[in-house]
Order: sequence, then C-alpha cells, then structure tokens
Amino acid sequence: MTDAPLPSFGPSPDHVELQQWLHTFAAEVIRPAAAEWDEKEEFPWPVVEEAAKVGIYSLDFFATQSFDPTGLGIPIFMEEVFWGDAGIGLSIVGTALAAAGLASNGTPEQLAEWAPEMFGEPGDLKIAAFCSSEPDAGSDVGAMRTRATYDEATDEWVLNGTKTWATNGGLADVHLVTAVVDPDLRTRGQASFIVPPGTKGLSQGQKFHKHGIRASHTAEVVLDQVRVPGRCLLGGKEKLDARLARAREGASTGGANASMATFERTRPAVGAQAVGIARAAYETALDYAKTREQFGKPIIENQGVAFQLADMATQIDAARLLVWRASWKAATGGSFDKAEGSMSKLFAGETAIKVTGQAMQILGGNGFTREYPVERWARDARIYTIFEGTSEIQRLVIARTVSGAPIR
Repeated sequence: MTDAPLPSFGPSPDHVELQQWLHTFAAEVIRPAAAEWDEKEEFPWPVVEEAAKVGIYSLDFFATQSFDPTGLGIPIFMEEVFWGDAGIGLSIVGTALAAAGLASNGTPEQLAEWAPEMFGEPGDLKIAAFCSSEPDAGSDVGAMRTRATYDEATDEWVLNGTKTWATNGGLADVHLVTAVVDPDLRTRGQASFIVPPGTKGLSQGQKFHKHGIRASHTAEVVLDQVRVPGRCLLGGKEKLDARLARAREGASTGGANASMATFERTRPAVGAQAVGIARAAYETALDYAKTREQFGKPIIENQGVAFQLADMATQIDAARLLVWRASWKAATGGSFDKAEGSMSKLFAGETAIKVTGQAMQILGGNGFTREYPVERWARDARIYTIFEGTSEIQRLVIARTVSGAPIR
C-alpha cells in the first residue's frame, strides 16, 4: 500500500462549483416560478431574463460548457436546470439547439454573424428555433416535404412547407430550417437554412397545448414562399453542390453516419434533463416519507416504501452514469460501439417516468394534487420517451448497432 492519492472518479472541483451555482439559481429563481408558467402555458420571459442576467442564458456560457474537455459541463447544467423545472428549462436551452445546428453545419463566418443574433443580451433577449420535424416526418426524416429551391437570378433560396413540434417556433427571432433541395436523394438531399428575423412568408401555425413542459413554447412554423439570401444556406452553396454531386454519383457523403454520430452526441444532454426531473421527484418523495406518519411511525419505516426509494435512487444513479459516459465519449472522440448515446437517453427517459410515478404513489393523494409539484414532474417526464427519438427508436438504434442486422 502507498500513500499516493486515489485517482479522481467524478466531477472536478470546477464542476462541483458549477453544479452548486446552477442549483442555487434553479432553487431560488426557477422553482418558485414553475407552477405559474406551467399554468399560463407561455414562454417565461422574466425567468429567461434572469438567466441572462447571471450569465446562464448566453452564447458564451453554452459554448464554454459545450467545449468542456470532460464532456460533463452540459449534463451537469441540464440536470440542475431541469431539477428546477422542465418547461422553464426547455425555454432556457431551446435556443442552444438551434445554435448547435448552426455550429455543426455553418461556416465560421455564419457562426460569427448569427449566433449572437440567437441570444441577444440582457434587456434585449433573442431566441431561436430549430425546425426539422414535420407532420409526416418525425423520426422518418427521409419523408421530409419542406422544399428549398435556388433562384439563381437573385441568389436566393425559396422555402415552402410546414414544420411542427418546433420549440420557440414562430416566436423566435431566428429560425434554423432543414429542407429538401434534391428530393431524389432523400436524406442526402437535405440542407439547413437560417431564416433571419422579420422574413416575409414565415408565420406561426398551431400552438400546441401540451400535457407537460407547458412553459416551453411549441408550435408549427409555416413557410410560404420564404426567400432567404444565398448566404443563409449553412455551409455555403459550393459545399452543398459538391456533396450533392457525390451523392448523385453513388458515393457515400457520410451523411447517414454523420447523422448517427450527431444524435449519439446530443442525446445524452436530453437524458440529463430526464435525470434532473427524476431526482427532483425522488428527493421530494424521500423527504415526504421521512415526515409523513401513518400508524404511529414515518412511512419510510415500511419496507414497501423504503424499497421503492432504494430502487429510485439506484435507477437515477445508473441513468446519470450512462449519461456521463456517453457525454465523455462525445467530448473525447470515443466511438459509440453500442449506441451509448441512445442507451443513455432511453434509460434516463424511462427512469424519469418510473420515478415520478413512484413518487406520486408515495405521496398518495397529495401526489395527485397541484399542491405538490410531483404531479407536474410526472407530466413533464412523459415527453422523454417521445421527443428527440422515441424509446422505440432508441431500441432500434441500439439493436442495429449491437447486432449489425438491418432490424425493421
């Protein structure tokens, strides 16, 4: 035996400081406002403004956490904010999804021009929307119908179609829209476009009134002869033309693998959101079980309750470790040989549903009322087996990856 210090396993002191700072903001600003904005079903501008004032809602903050060499910055951020409230959390992070699409596909010049326009600054907030899903094209992105046609005479792209399930859709200052430029090439014939603020022809369609995450604005985005300058094609036309030419010749453009790799790297962040919701419900149930007395003793002394709490704690820790592993792989360039990103999102999403349901059961009738936040967390959790790839899609991705078989 030696006296050498043990190697670290877990977050660094900087990560702990980040977690504590975010937890304080979530506890003091997000949670007290959560019920109000859930009831209103509106974008929580005052709360996002407070997040901007302290530096959480900003391009610099998201960029710093995204480039954390350990990969833990984003999942720690997501867990704490969504521990506060999932609807408000999605309003804070929704713009980052569009910014990530810009960073992934845009040129450095496009990133420099449009990223600041997506966030604005305290007192002059901006928000952005990422528009990909369509009424008939959710998980099946190959069924996308929104078209983009190039007008060579004016060097403009003309967009037509309808997007759905867009976070911040129609409300946003900047919309990032995925469209088909060559229908014959299916997913390989798609490109992404920036639609600047005030562009004619873009409008908000139906606003969705949802079961959960109700403080997050979700709506259709209608594109009717929307004309955007050529410079708004992410990556530029030269790069697009070269990619399309390779696809027409039958050569691989790397599109399918690139898309898979992107999803594997982004799904852990969604998993971290689910972990935050589950942890919030577990902590409330644990506190309740310690203080609620029945038949002369706290209900936590009943094995049936205690064992539920033991399972909840175990599942939350397992989900967090899956999220952290996948996030670390993404940050360090590791390969996802078993679809570890999809594993983390699948397990964390289903854990959130199970744990919030168990928490409601432990609270009994109180858990079913709006006097306690557990019922809201149970509603919020339900989306995590649906959006960003349903549980069925995650299982399909994992099964294909581990088996190598074209499972359908």
